[in-house]
Formats: sequence, structure tokens, C-alpha cells
Amino acid sequence: MKKWFFIAIWTCLSLHQKSWSQIISAEKIEAMTDEKFVESAFNLRQFLTLPNDGNYPEQIATNLAWCDSVFSSLKFKTQTIKTDGAPLLFAEKVYHKNRKSVLFYLQIDGQPVDTAKWFQPNPFIPVLKEKKDWNWEVIDFKKLNENIDLDWRIFARSASDSKGPAMTLISALQILQSKKIKPEYNIKVIMDFQEELGSPDLPKAVAQNRELLDAEMLFIMDGTRHLSNLPTLTYGARGIATATIKIFGPKYALHSGQYGNYAPNPVFEASRLIASMKDEKGRVTIPGFYDGVQLTERDKISLAAIPENLDSTLVNLGIAAPDEVAPNYQEALQYPSLNIRGLRSAWVEKEVRTIIPSEVIIEIDMRLVPETPGERQVQLLKDHIGNFGYHLVDSVPTVEERAKYPKLASLTYRLGSQPFRTEMDSEIGEFLNGAMNIVFGNMLINMRTTGGSQPMAPFIKTLEIPAVSIRIPNPDNAIHGPNENLRLGNFKEGIMSCLAILTKKLK
Repeated sequence: MKKWFFIAIWTCLSLHQKSWSQIISAEKIEAMTDEKFVESAFNLRQFLTLPNDGNYPEQIATNLAWCDSVFSSLKFKTQTIKTDGAPLLFAEKVYHKNRKSVLFYLQIDGQPVDTAKWFQPNPFIPVLKEKKDWNWEVIDFKKLNENIDLDWRIFARSASDSKGPAMTLISALQILQSKKIKPEYNIKVIMDFQEELGSPDLPKAVAQNRELLDAEMLFIMDGTRHLSNLPTLTYGARGIATATIKIFGPKYALHSGQYGNYAPNPVFEASRLIASMKDEKGRVTIPGFYDGVQLTERDKISLAAIPENLDSTLVNLGIAAPDEVAPNYQEALQYPSLNIRGLRSAWVEKEVRTIIPSEVIIEIDMRLVPETPGERQVQLLKDHIGNFGYHLVDSVPTVEERAKYPKLASLTYRLGSQPFRTEMDSEIGEFLNGAMNIVFGNMLINMRTTGGSQPMAPFIKTLEIPAVSIRIPNPDNAIHGPNENLRLGNFKEGIMSCLAILTKKLK
């Protein structure tokens, strides 16, 4: 009798679970999101008021305390992971004793700000804007309590990168808590407060906390959507290495009238060096720079299948033609890149002076793919400078070096995030596509890699788990620049994405 009783109970539970999965439909997910959407938007607004430059410990501490409070209110067990530098925050909740765990990565810090370049008094006082006659105009946040236009945008530092995406996960968890609905698996969350600085202490922290962070998969709540602004899953990211080159001229700035035609100007030397790094088609000409990158015909077909309109992309970017590293945008992302991200010498505009400058500073970033490690690319750059006739010094040239070498330069570099790539045809891809299809159907983009960088390699290599980025922000979000923004429609779809992912069963 007892045996049949337990069988009956188990059958009822199984049927309940089966019907339960049918209850969480696209309509149900959207209704739950709409019910809490205004509250979620105001929570994001409050989160964005916290300055979050990872260079400042006091700002890290404030954001860490805020995140700790939020996850504690969700009944997560939280703990601070101390490192040699900035701390990390870990949160965990066991919803089911015998089920697997998924690890979510949240970036909490943001890029520095130049307040003068923003079209609002303070990048940390979020404003809501609507577009009128091609201009963005501020409207009262209280209008969210009326009829919401999903094309309205929240303008603030980190609105899109990446407090907005972090808040979509938090909002989804809050919605499920309010409805007394449990996610289908156990959840771990790691919060990073120095991602924009390359997460220098993350690899060691992951290695030292391997058991704590152990999970089945890693979901990354960071990154911009495909140019189409369709919901996007990205299976890899390029790494990054940065370098600073100084080209030395005279030991101090010289009057251009007295010494023009006599003392060489280092700007002309720097321009020739820069020009030698790329051809007129935009391809890097440093020997060996692309070595190792090979795309199969299957890769090329898959990349070409992603819908993109070249003409509209060029118009949106304000350029006449793209570089010719590859035949299309997606394929171009599969190669390493070299970019001049900053250039400085003497003074300009109202501060301009008639001088021959003493030095030129060239700031470079190189995006990396798994086949082109940072150490190798930096060495190739260094060799190229040497082959171009420069004698490299460690700091400021000595009197003897100035007398001996006509071309003097220095090179310093930093290795940031390593590249990673997860197979698109994999269990994690199948799971996420299944979840996203519930709410978006086939209107979904799967990208092999993104052009930006994310510090995921430590998790992938140490924990031996696959990682995929769940992309939420609109592609025209002014990431890293003035007037960074997040479209309300993207924020809503981000919450819906998280609800679908959280309520789908893992195998």
C-alpha cells in the first residue's frame, strides 16, 4: 500500500511539473515583467546613482554594499572574496538540493567619465529621454507611471555596460520571489568591480575558490546586442593587450621658427611608424599578426548567415566603406585587430603653440583571438618598431643614447583579458536557445564572438565550464563614451530573457 501511495504522489508531482513548464509561457513571462517593470526601472535608476570607477576603493565599497544588500534580500548567501586588489562579491542560493548550479557573471564597474562631454549635469544622476525631431530630450521619470514608450532611454554611466544587464537578472529574481516561483536550478553569482581595468585579480581568485564557484555553465550578463538589436547570444570574446609607444624628439620643446628645418619633428617620425602598421585597406601589415587564424567553409557560411545590412551599417557608423580585413562584419571579428586609441603631442586648439614637440605618445589596443595570444602580438609589435629603425629604451633616453641613436622610442604594455570561444553547437547553446525561443521565437541571433573583451578565460580554464554572453543593450548605446544609454525595450526584453532562462530545466 505504501509503495503505491508513493508512486501516486510521485506521478502527481511529475504531472504538476510537466504542466508547470507549460504555465511559464511567453505571455506569462511578459505579464510578470510588465507588472514589475516600473519598479525595476526605478531600481535601476537608483543603482546608477552610485559612481563605480574601479580605480577608487570607496566607490567599489559602496557598490559592493548595495549588491550585498540586494542579494541578501533575495535570501542569497553572500560573501566577499578578498584579493590582493579589489574584492569580489559572491552570492549563492540553493533552490533544489539535488540539482545543478549555474554561475552568473555580473560586471558592476564602469568606465571613467568626462562630465563636460555629457548632455546632462551629471552622468551619475540618470535621466529619462525621448527622441523628438532627431534630438534626445529629457522627460520626467514619473512618466514611467503613465503610458511607457519602449523607445525611451535611460542615460547614465553604466546604463548599458553593465549595470543595466545586471539589473535584468536581479529584477527577474525579484519577480520570481514575489510570485513564489523557484528557478529550475541552483544559482551562483560572481560580481566583478574592476572589469574595465582588466579584472587583474580575477584569475587568482577563481583558482583559489574553485569549489565555491563550481557550476555547470557560466552565463555572462554583459555585452551589446547584434547591430539588428535582436536578442543575441555570443559564444566568445576577443582578448585585449594594450601598449604605449613614446617617440622621442629633442629633449625639450623647441621654437619652430628658430629650429624648423633643423631639428627633426617626432610627429612626422611617429606618423610614418603608424602608417607602416596598416595598409590602405585597413589590414595590419606587421609580419605574422594574423598567423594561426583559419576559418573553415562551415564557419564562413555560419557567419555570413547572420542578417546584416551593409548599407545601413555604414550610414549608422557614418563611414563610406569598411576596412577589408574580411568580406563581412562577422568574419572581421574573428581576426585580431590593432587600433590607435589615443595620440598626443604638444598642444592644440586655443592652447596651440609654434613649437617642435619633444615627444609623441601613441596609445594602442590590440584585440586578440584564441589563435593569437597577447604575448606573441606584443612581441610582434615590438619587433616591428625595432625593424623600423628604432632603438628602444626603458624610460627617458640618456644623453649618450640621444647622441648615438637618431630614432628613439619606448614601449610599455599590459596584457588584459584573454580570448575565449565556446562551441555554438553545444549543450549550453541548446539550453539558451531553447529558453530564448520561448519568448522570442526564431528572432534570435547567435554570434560566434564579439569584438570586445570579457574576463571569462579564468572561469573557462579553471572551472572547465562553457560560457555564453546574454546580450541585452541596444547596439547604439554609446558604450564607454559620453551619453551612454539603455533603451527601455531592451531592458524589458532582458528581464524576459532572464525569466525564460531561470525557469527552463537543465538536463
